[in-house]
Amino acid sequence: MKAHILATTAAAALLSACTTAPGGEMDPIADAAVDAGVSVPEGTGYFASDSDLPFLAPDFSAVSEDDYIPAFEQAMAIQKAEIEAIKANPAEPTFANTIVALEKSGRMLGRVSRVFFALTGSNTTDRLDEINTEISPKLTAHGDSITLDPELFARVKAVYDNRAAMTMTPEDAKLLENTYEGMVHAGALLTDAQRERVKAINSELSTLTTEFSQDARAAMSDQPVIFDNRSDLAGLSESDIRSAADLATEKGFPGKYAIALQNTTQQPLLPSMENRAAREKLFMASFHRADGTTDIDTRQLIARIAELRAEKAALFGEPDWATYAMWDRMAETPKTALDFMEQMVPPLAATQRREAAILTEAITADGGDYEVKPWDWYRYANKIKAERYDLDEDAMMEYFQLDKVLEDGVFYMAEKLYGLTFERRTDLPVYHPDVWTYTVFDRDGSELGLFYFDPFQRPSKRGGAWMSNFVDQSDLWGTKPVIYNVLNIPKAPEGEPQLVSFDWVNTTFHEFGHALHGFFADQRYESLSGTATARDFVEYPSQVHEMWATWPEVLRNYAKHYQTGETIPQAMVDRIEAASKFNQGYDFGETVAAALLDMKWAALSKEEAAALDTPEKVDAFERNSLEELGLEIDLVPPRYRSTYFNHIFSGPAGYSAGYYSYLWTEMLDRDSRKWFRENGGLTRENGDHYRATVLSRGGTMDYFEMFENFAGRQPEITPMLEARGLVPGDEAADSEVSDDGPANVGSTGDTSVD
Repeated sequence: MKAHILATTAAAALLSACTTAPGGEMDPIADAAVDAGVSVPEGTGYFASDSDLPFLAPDFSAVSEDDYIPAFEQAMAIQKAEIEAIKANPAEPTFANTIVALEKSGRMLGRVSRVFFALTGSNTTDRLDEINTEISPKLTAHGDSITLDPELFARVKAVYDNRAAMTMTPEDAKLLENTYEGMVHAGALLTDAQRERVKAINSELSTLTTEFSQDARAAMSDQPVIFDNRSDLAGLSESDIRSAADLATEKGFPGKYAIALQNTTQQPLLPSMENRAAREKLFMASFHRADGTTDIDTRQLIARIAELRAEKAALFGEPDWATYAMWDRMAETPKTALDFMEQMVPPLAATQRREAAILTEAITADGGDYEVKPWDWYRYANKIKAERYDLDEDAMMEYFQLDKVLEDGVFYMAEKLYGLTFERRTDLPVYHPDVWTYTVFDRDGSELGLFYFDPFQRPSKRGGAWMSNFVDQSDLWGTKPVIYNVLNIPKAPEGEPQLVSFDWVNTTFHEFGHALHGFFADQRYESLSGTATARDFVEYPSQVHEMWATWPEVLRNYAKHYQTGETIPQAMVDRIEAASKFNQGYDFGETVAAALLDMKWAALSKEEAAALDTPEKVDAFERNSLEELGLEIDLVPPRYRSTYFNHIFSGPAGYSAGYYSYLWTEMLDRDSRKWFRENGGLTRENGDHYRATVLSRGGTMDYFEMFENFAGRQPEITPMLEARGLVPGDEAADSEVSDDGPANVGSTGDTSVD
């Protein structure tokens, strides 16, 4: 069930005196309000009505921080009145007067929520953080007042129970199913006492997860690693050293050097740093982030979040949070996800040990008298890559200039596959000067939507990269998507070209894959539109678009030397591809470890979580959980340790019991890449087929069926294992994968595997 009922992303109509909705349809809420004598207030201020900018894009210049609290309070009051009108309707419950009416409620709340939470993620301030702390539990309580309302649920259930006698489109049927099942999942069938306890748990979780998010961001952005001497940074570029000096001055350490942490455990500057002690200092500052080493400690927050989640699951009769949380996933059960991941562990552990031995040999050859540690890993892995595959990371970057990556790479791919074209515009207000804006035109030349691109790292932005909407596509409202991508690329000093690593090239293609999923949405209802899909499906369309970053035709169009204009040599591209299977022990291992750690937290009972009553016990639980996996965790720690694992401890639920999704969707991605290669690659026919079967379908149908409509069969894991150089039960990571390895991982209706 999309969060429109949960209020924080509500997206339905603001009621006015007129009872006719867009398209000439009657407004079921307004009609019910009139019939029931319920008064629905009108909002005031900027968010009370649609923006008058193109595509209903938000006018950031018209909003101040003081506008948010009044707007949230008005919007919640309006939606509450709309819900009262639905409940008080004297007519028998119908799909239109109950399900569609519920879908249409809370449109003002949707407007303010989308803008506010976009800013708290990408350009926050102390005041916005204060507002977030204040408003999040109120929004949670508001959402609970809807999903846990017995009278409202009685109407929804009446419609659901009568569904066999109704004539509905498939999308109507899906909306009805999602609405009913979402309310049941929220607690509609619980006793009064249980529902009250769920409300209390949700309120406390909202407060705690907001606090965790803010603490994790502060531990990353507000606590850079300070180095006393320039020699500590030997190996870094002059630009990086200058940036470190500037940051140190900004943070109150003039004459010293500061490196800001990035969100993952590994840090991007480590491979270039020649001073081993300095590498260890930077890595350990990242690894011990928010674990009490400084004044920020999230460990007790984590334990309490886990305890509350486990208690909530128990109220629903579920053994743990993972079982409760995975109710609407493609994989459906923790066992399916765990079985999927655990089959990778033996060959992955063997790969880690073998690669560690190779790296230690390289250290010895380099004159070192020590075994490889995590802070050494990428430095020597990159050296081996450079020697074995003749790869020079710095030389590669000279072919990747950000504006060309986006406009001549990503946009070019979108034109060739889908017929899209793009027009840069500077007439729209943005929330930060670094944001770029484009109108997107469809294959027939019509306007498809609006795209915002926010590429650069800054202290006011949380780590990572993401996509979301300012406006969702909806035929019900006649709205077109307004979408933004946010990245965290270190910004080049003024006057220098903005070059990016190949990892950031991949990320740019990845996030625009999410954007395409949103742009190609073709749904009537917002709650089913675009990326409103299961957590373990939503990363799939974004991942598959990474394949085009190195597709020869695309690469030739954007990968040109920033000084000479020379196209990247094919030999360099071949070496990139050849090197892609090397270092999987770390690249893949840190993600698998994080995904399995997530499931360990989600598998706790209330009593087990409550027993983690000291920070030391939290540390021990994390350590024991990782050791049980059989991976070489001292060599390859998880991509995120628990204390800064924003994906699973921040926000309403995020990727909790769902970080495995990145691996699950990689399986779908790699299998889809195989299909594209076998069917001609970068062609409009292929793009149109993928758009029709996957990208335009939103959350309207079974995901295994959707994949089968695209590929003509169920997904297979073999292409993923081939791409990673892993074979179950075979310690040779670069061995060939036999055709009789794991084949189908799921089929429609087969609950043991899907």
